[in-house]
Amino acid sequence: MAYLFKHSTLGTLINYYRTGRLSFTRRPAKSISSSSSSDDVTTDTDANEGPLEGKISANHLVTWSGDSDPSNPQNWPFWQKVVITAILSTWTFAVYVGSSIYTPSQEDVVEVFGVTHVEGALGIALYVLGYGLGSLLFSPLSEVPAIGRNPPYAISGFLFVILCVPTSLVNNYPGLMVLRFLLGLMASPCLATTGASLGDMWGQRHFPFAIAIWAMVASVGPACGPTISSFAVEAMGWRFSSWELLIISAPIYVTMVSCMPETSGPTILYYEARRRREETGNMELMSEAEIKQKDLKVGSLLWDAIIKPWEMNLKDPALLFTTLYLGLAYGVFYSFFESLPLVYPVYYSFNATSTGLVFLAVCPACLLGLTAQCLYLKYHVIPRLNDNNSELEDHLVPGMIASPLIPIGLFIYAWTARPSTHWIAPTIGLALVIVGIYAIAQSIFLYIPNIYPRYAASIFAANSLARSVLAFAAILVARPMFKAIGVGGGVSLLGGLMVLCVVGIVALWKWGLVLRKRSKFAVA
Repeated sequence: MAYLFKHSTLGTLINYYRTGRLSFTRRPAKSISSSSSSDDVTTDTDANEGPLEGKISANHLVTWSGDSDPSNPQNWPFWQKVVITAILSTWTFAVYVGSSIYTPSQEDVVEVFGVTHVEGALGIALYVLGYGLGSLLFSPLSEVPAIGRNPPYAISGFLFVILCVPTSLVNNYPGLMVLRFLLGLMASPCLATTGASLGDMWGQRHFPFAIAIWAMVASVGPACGPTISSFAVEAMGWRFSSWELLIISAPIYVTMVSCMPETSGPTILYYEARRRREETGNMELMSEAEIKQKDLKVGSLLWDAIIKPWEMNLKDPALLFTTLYLGLAYGVFYSFFESLPLVYPVYYSFNATSTGLVFLAVCPACLLGLTAQCLYLKYHVIPRLNDNNSELEDHLVPGMIASPLIPIGLFIYAWTARPSTHWIAPTIGLALVIVGIYAIAQSIFLYIPNIYPRYAASIFAANSLARSVLAFAAILVARPMFKAIGVGGGVSLLGGLMVLCVVGIVALWKWGLVLRKRSKFAVA
């Protein structure tokens, strides 16, 4: 634990205050000669991505000391990786809870501030939109070696915790909505960066399992929000949902900044090169990431982060489909926050707290999805990796198999949500939808970084924005739609759209390789 604290955000600040130097290495550096060499070298990475711009002397390239270098996050002890994964997952849970913890307060907000139900729902919608927009900012920042992963987590997390206080005290509707948006914006590094942080540490064999666990937590978080706050809001008023968010997030944030070291390999090497330049006076000592990014312009960074992913979506039908599919799936997920209050209290006489408990059906559904995903990875994907007999489309198989569960669950929910049918029937439909959404998200999250490795971080940020925008729209449109054509009609309409997506995911699995060969962005 000493190393985790030493190179955590807090430990790094303390060390910088004492020594005036930033360093993340685990071992003392070898003595370095300031002399140069004329031998031009390239690394394994260079072989995959092309030669570095401007060759560098072997004596000047700062890289890992070998395959077992303990400073390389891939070589960290297993228990440390588990601890860091647990910290990131619990922080993800905390900020995702924030999206829906407001739900039990919504009716009181409508009454207290005299606004419509759609305006009350903005408290959820703006939070969701905020963490989609924030991903476009924090994702490229975390890829800059001089910044790394931890500063975005630490700064945004601090602001997130602080913003919980005025959100709990605000006395006007516009102020409440602005603060809810800002909370979502500060929650975005979990969407933008956690996947990359896990990839920094876990190798090819274990990374899919880490993503599976993290995605399950991300799905359970919003589902637990109404349950967590409904009892407190009923007893202590609508403001207490924001106080609860502070109570949940503050201890996790303190743990994160105290126990999570920097995981970005390029950042670790960047500061190692910087330290060696200071010690030797040899300004030619540089890390590979520095060489690649020394001429990088802000405009190029913004282009790759904001414009390039959308250009790729327009030119690559496979990528466009995955973006729309996940967006629609998340829209369906968040539409339940508007439909459940129209079903369980109306048809089954549930009170607000009992309706909040219905969301807990998501927990066993996600656990079932996680179990199935891990079994598929262990017994099918990993053995094929060992035999070098794996196609990238294999990642789509769980999603393809489970995707029919989404429209099936939606139709069950739509057609059984009536007083003459027991409340467990629509709840089972809800659970089936969640299993399907989890499987689809897992498949796409593993598929995208393999076919678009160069642009994976920015694509995920754009994908996150698309999901957030469609979820934002679903939250605002769902209740008027359900009021106009009924819950059965509205949910059946969503089910029909998801049937089309089932056809699309099967087509992508069958012809994905052909599409990759035609795409100038994808790995064929």
